[in-house]
Amino acid sequence: MSEESEIANAKQQSAFCQDIGLQAARKLKARDDSSQGVWFGLGTMGLIGWSVVIPTLLGAWLGVWLDKSHPSVHSWTLTMLVAGLAVGCLDAWHWVSMENEEISNDQEGDNE
Repeated sequence: MSEESEIANAKQQSAFCQDIGLQAARKLKARDDSSQGVWFGLGTMGLIGWSVVIPTLLGAWLGVWLDKSHPSVHSWTLTMLVAGLAVGCLDAWHWVSMENEEISNDQEGDNE
């Protein structure tokens, strides 16, 4: 082996060792945060679910009220149900994207 290939090999091994060290540190940090286990994950799914369900039900309720109060050719119930579902999905998407950004920032902080 030439000296250049030995240097390149040493650099690759060093980068590999750093990656392994970062992964191990992340796993240890996750283990320390064990209070956020299965129940935390289920609670998060519930939170996202309710953030979709509540606006959908409110939209349906408003649509039923509008259909009774102001009858028209078009169904207010269906219109408001879809509007509530859209609002709920946007709310859930916003919440999940914020959590994802926070996780990404934590991982970038670990890489430094």
